[in-house]
Amino acid sequence: MTQAALKLDGITSGYRESVVLRGLSLSVGAGEAVALLGKNGMGKSTLLKTVMGYLPKKAGEIRLGGTDITRMPPHRIARQGIAYAAQEHALFADLSIRDNLRLGLAKESEFDERFGAIDPLFPVFKSRLPQYAGTLSGGEQKMLLLARALMMRPSVILLDEITEGLQPSVIDRLANALVSERAQRGTTLLIVEQNVPFALQVADRYVVLKQGELIDEGDAKAVGAAEHVFGHLRV
Repeated sequence: MTQAALKLDGITSGYRESVVLRGLSLSVGAGEAVALLGKNGMGKSTLLKTVMGYLPKKAGEIRLGGTDITRMPPHRIARQGIAYAAQEHALFADLSIRDNLRLGLAKESEFDERFGAIDPLFPVFKSRLPQYAGTLSGGEQKMLLLARALMMRPSVILLDEITEGLQPSVIDRLANALVSERAQRGTTLLIVEQNVPFALQVADRYVVLKQGELIDEGDAKAVGAAEHVFGHLRV
């Protein structure tokens, strides 16, 4: 049996005394893309923050590949090969596009080769590397978030509402970048989304979260998958 790239076993977490995730278990296989879906306030972003070590675990274990990361701080978790594109305040507005991209690298000498690999996916940045990230449009900022994650060449990428508020052309570019990344590097994806069509387009499998517990899962490419998921979101 193939080892899971990311495995949560019995995770309970939340904010101080408030419990959000309740004994949650989830396994994402190596190279698999899983869409984590559900209405707002169900714990989706909490799950990603818990994986990254920004929230304490009250119970359970998280493993990245064969490594127990349950008690690691966020900077050590990132060094294990996991990239996190957060929903809010994830860019440094007063730094240039280049400097934001460099944050994903261990060495400055890696920049040209790594940027050359992602340039075809995000050609908008090549002539604008000195520009401050805070001056970019909302869509360009989301593309920069994903570009920075890809610069790391991680084994796992966590994406939190990457398409929120974006026009269809930008959403298509993000989807193409993720499909290309998986095809070239076999990167594992865990995608939190409200945009169900985008999530199912990119993912192999979906899981539905409700009040901190997983209540359903299925094949993202199955006939009727979108309508089935929308049924959960309407309840």
